[in-house]
This record gives sequence, C-alpha cells and structure tokens, in this order.
Amino acid sequence: MQSRVLKTVSRVLALAGLAAVSVSLVAQTAPKPSMTYADAPSRWDIFAGYSYLNPQDTVQVVKADGTIVPYWFRADNRGAIASGTYFFNKYVGAQVELASHAETVNDYPSNNNALFTAGAGLEFRDPMARFTPFAHGVIDAERGMGPFHEPYKWGPGLTAGGGFDFELSHHIAIRIAQVDYEYFHINHGPGAFNSNGRFIPGGRVNVNALRLSAGIVFHKGSILPPPQLTVACAVNPTSVFPGDPVTATATVGSQEPKSNVVVAITGDGVSGNGATATVNTAELQPGQHTVTCNAKEGKTGHEGLKPWQLAQATTASFTVKEFEPPTVSCSVNPTTIKPGDSATITATGMSPQNRPLTYTYSASAGSVNGSGNSATFASTGAPTGPVTITCNVSDDKAHNASANTTVTIEAPAPPPQPHAQALCSITFSKDKARPGRVDNEAKACLDEVALDLQRQSDAKAVVVGQMNAKEKAKFEKDQKMASRGKHHKDVSSLAAQRAVNAKDYLATDKGIDPSRISVATGSGDDQKVENYLVPSGADFNTDVQGTTPVDESTVKAQKRKPLAERHHHHAAKKAAK
Repeated sequence: MQSRVLKTVSRVLALAGLAAVSVSLVAQTAPKPSMTYADAPSRWDIFAGYSYLNPQDTVQVVKADGTIVPYWFRADNRGAIASGTYFFNKYVGAQVELASHAETVNDYPSNNNALFTAGAGLEFRDPMARFTPFAHGVIDAERGMGPFHEPYKWGPGLTAGGGFDFELSHHIAIRIAQVDYEYFHINHGPGAFNSNGRFIPGGRVNVNALRLSAGIVFHKGSILPPPQLTVACAVNPTSVFPGDPVTATATVGSQEPKSNVVVAITGDGVSGNGATATVNTAELQPGQHTVTCNAKEGKTGHEGLKPWQLAQATTASFTVKEFEPPTVSCSVNPTTIKPGDSATITATGMSPQNRPLTYTYSASAGSVNGSGNSATFASTGAPTGPVTITCNVSDDKAHNASANTTVTIEAPAPPPQPHAQALCSITFSKDKARPGRVDNEAKACLDEVALDLQRQSDAKAVVVGQMNAKEKAKFEKDQKMASRGKHHKDVSSLAAQRAVNAKDYLATDKGIDPSRISVATGSGDDQKVENYLVPSGADFNTDVQGTTPVDESTVKAQKRKPLAERHHHHAAKKAAK
C-alpha cells in the first residue's frame, strides 16, 4: 500500500513540476494586462485535462467455490477529466463535471477496475492577479467495474476537493493541480455463471478514492468590475478680485453604495477637507489659479486599491484679477462748428471698483477749458478740418484711461461756380442771296453782346454758327468737288462763315478785343448764330457741349455790302441796253 501511495505522490509532483515550467515560460513572454484577471474574472470556465485515480479500498469477492476473497482497487493512471462552470458572480458558480478512468488490465482472472463519473455541484473561487484557488463539491453518478471483473454497474457518489490555477491571460489558465476526495458506492450483486459457463463475481463496494488532475482552463465571458469612480471639480465664482472668496466643490460619481469615499481638494490658498473647500484669494497673485479634486473609495483604511476605486483627478480654474482700470467715453456737441465758435465736451468715466476719478482734456488744435466731466472747446486759432479732442481719466491706483472724439471746423463756403450764359441769337434765313451777311437786325443783337463784354472786362464771348440740312448737303458736295479738283475756290461752311462775320462786327465795328471772342460751329439744324457770355472761371465746353472750334486761318470775314447797291447796278445795265 505504501509503495502505491509513494508512486502516486511522485506522479503528482512530476505533473506539477511540468506545469510550473510551462507557466514560467509563458509568463516570461506574456504582456502585462492593463487590468488583471482578478479585476474582471471570467463568466465561464471550461477545464480539460489528465486525471489520476487511486482508490483506497477493497471489495469482498465471492468466488465460484464459495470462498470470499478480498480484492483491492488498483490505481488508475489512464484518466481524462473535463468540467464546465458558470459563475453567478466573481466567487460562486454551478459546475458540471465528467471523468473517465479506463480499465487497468483486460486479462482474466487478474485484478482490474474502471470508473466513469458524471456529476454536478458548486464551485467556489477567489480570483487573484496570477493565481486562482478554488474548491468544489459535486454529487456524482458513478458507473464502475471491478476490481475482479465485476460487471459495470451504476451507483451514487460524492466528490469534494480543490486546487489552484495559474492565469496566463483573461482567456486561458493552467490548472496546476486539482486534488479531490471521491466516494462512491456500487452494488455488483451476487456472483453467477454466465451463458458461457464463466463465473462473474459480485460484491458491494464503498470506495474512498484520491483523484489528482491537471490541465488547461479556458475562460469565456467576463464579470465586469464595478463602474469607475469619477470626480468632477468646480469653482464658484470663476473670476474674482484679491480678497474675494472662492468655493471649490468636488462631486463624486459612480461610487459603490457600501464603500467609503475619501475626497481631497488641493491648490493655492485651499483650506478645508471633504467635498467642499474655501480658497483664500487675499494673498494670491493676479492671474489664473487651479484647484485639483481627487477621490478614492473602498473599505475604510484601504481606499483606492483597485483601479476602479481611484478616480481620475480633475481640475478647475479661477482667475484673480487686478483692480480694473477705469473706462471713459468722450463726446462733443455740436460736432461741426464754424471758425471761432465753441463746443461742449462731455466725458463719462466709470471705475469698476468705484474709485475716485480725475478728468483732464487736450486737443490737437484750439484750446480746452474746464475740469470735471465737462469742458469747453474753443476753435480760435485752429485751422479748418477735423480736430481731435482727448478725454483722460485716472483713479487713485494710478490707472488711466482715455477716449477720443472729433469736432470739425467748417471751411468758408466757396463762391458759386460761374457758368456760360446764353445771350441773344441771330437769324440768317431772311437774306437768301447773302445767307452769311450780318444785317441790321443782327447788329442790334451784337450790340447787346458788345455791351455785356464791356460791362464784364474779364468775361469772354463765344459765337456759335449753325446751318440747316440743305446748306450742310451743299457744303459736303462742294468739299467733294474740291477734293476732285473740279474747282479751286475755297470751300467753307456757312455755319463757320456766319460765326466769323459776327465776330468781325464785334471786333471791327464795336471795338471788342478779338482775343476775347471765340468762334465755333454747332451741330443744330438752323440758319443762325448763338452768342454766349463766358465769365471768368467758367468752362464753356463743359456748359455747352457739341460745338467745334473754327479754324479762323481758313475762314475770313466777309465785307458788309448793301443789297440795294447791287440792285441799282443791275437796273443801270438794263437801261443801257
């Protein structure tokens, strides 16, 4: 019996040693998980491996001759085992287990035995970062044979034991050892001869057995840890002046109801413990400051040991402001004045902290008199155009502010722009024989023009001749004839001739300086001359458009011959005949 036990122990030790070597090799190459198996253990465990069974009992076998001989069960090292466990939570699960141990020998009449086990029960585990110890208890149905060729029979059984797994990852582990105590009862009945004349022994067995197993555990699913503890940080108000209080608040979320939560708020000027703290800003420098909120939970004195029990620190910021400088707005009324006039300046200053204010003024031209928030601008000596007025304000903390406004000093209105004036016009339609002659009626108009020129010595006159469509057609025909060399007489338009004749009367008969008279032709359809008076500074071509200057070098004035003399000459010729 001792030899069998020693043999069994040596086999178990060898199996455990082999598993440990495998574990160490895998552990050297496996990356470290961000969360250990203990933090999120599996929902399902499926185990498959080798099983060694060592029954520690005998059976009283009745032989064919009626003698009773005790036979013992041999250790069975040809076994396989498998189990599946569904865990209700991190620690407890329901298990189904199957194990099979083959016959030790098949020769007759040597001792032999075999056992098949199917059972269900509970498994208890304690997941750790690398190792998971477990224990289980199973109610079995046992189908056994032997140890002296007894036939297979079913019987009840119980299995209880435990072991530990080495966790390789969240998905696989090595079961280093599973050690079980197994009890089963089988009644093989009385011995009897079969049809072949072979005696089949019987007997009743109550076996206490040691079962050792090892193998691979596959993890499926996951039992997630509690939600991650969170903490939110806030300050109120977020902007203060030195000495104003600030309250910092930490708000914890997703905490476990039965856990103890520890909250801490840190930062410049922070005082107080717990979820609310006060910040003393009196000694803080102007600028931005930050408070940090931390939180952890767990059993009292052991808070923050698990990743989800330690909240990610959050921050909140507030600003300590310098005493703000004053502000000022500046206006003037009226905004437009004449040279020498004055305007009223109004400055409206404001101090955010209600500090006393002092006002001063300046201007880019002219002068400013007055104090307080009102003053007077005098434009005496200032040029025309915009003048910039500056309103200044300062408080007792040497903070300053300024604003500008503008007053415009108007320039004197410019004199009105002179324009060409239309005077009388002359008609040339009455004298068919001399259509360009300045007749007595025309002289009356030109006398008025001369009188206007004499009154305004700096003015000039423009005489614009016109001709009708028939005269224009004849003029164009004469031009073509002249260009072909059919006659050599000078060709000039009646419009230009009429204008030159009118000018000649003004210059010759009325004594007007010819340089003060310009002649031009117009585009109208009429037999007349239009006279214009052009004051100094006026632009005739802008006021009267559509005229063309006459080249006076090609158009000469015609002498004023009375038509009556020509009639007398023709009558004398007739009388002589």
